[in-house]
Amino acid sequence: MKRIIEHTEDGSATLFVPELNEHYHSVKGARTESQHIFIDMGLKASAAPQPHVLEIGFGTGLNALLTLEAAEQEKRPVHYTGIELYPLTWEEVDALGYSDNPLFKQLHTAPWEEDVKISPYFTLRKIQADANTNTLSLNPDLVYFDAFAPEKQPEMWNEQLFHSLYVSMNTGGILTTYCAKGVIRRMLQAVGFLVERLPGPPGGKREILRATKGTNN
Repeated sequence: MKRIIEHTEDGSATLFVPELNEHYHSVKGARTESQHIFIDMGLKASAAPQPHVLEIGFGTGLNALLTLEAAEQEKRPVHYTGIELYPLTWEEVDALGYSDNPLFKQLHTAPWEEDVKISPYFTLRKIQADANTNTLSLNPDLVYFDAFAPEKQPEMWNEQLFHSLYVSMNTGGILTTYCAKGVIRRMLQAVGFLVERLPGPPGGKREILRATKGTNN
């Protein structure tokens, strides 16, 4: 699958996939989008003292990097699992210039299918698989749902997958996604999540979704 580097409005880069006519991140700002949706509205909203994060679509590793930085800053241990069917090479990611932190390279060069302690506060496990066929028996406290858009990758946005995530998730768990489409919101509600529409990232999408597994739902 061909990927082309393009720069976004906040100065950070992203990848464009001509085959899907789709970007890996918002063209309004890759880093800004990831920070807002997954860190500010996700990780910082989680009450888990040592959250287990599951990312659907590891991609460039930008969400993992920002989570690692937050874990280090807050001294809050995070176990991070990323499921990715089509991994990028380190060379592809390095060309984006996201970070000169040597730990970022370790995220991409770490072996797959095993826990790797990247730092005292961040343990990574990468799984090369289709999230639809993986058992997802990981009991996450937080899910970053970052697949390509529903119109580009419709097989990833289905009620069965959301149900699997809901069932496996710990009580009080949170799922965040950039997609605020009504059909996606209704799917999340149908499987039991309490769903909020929140303001999107600065200069980006108007709304995002945050879904919570409550104690009584």
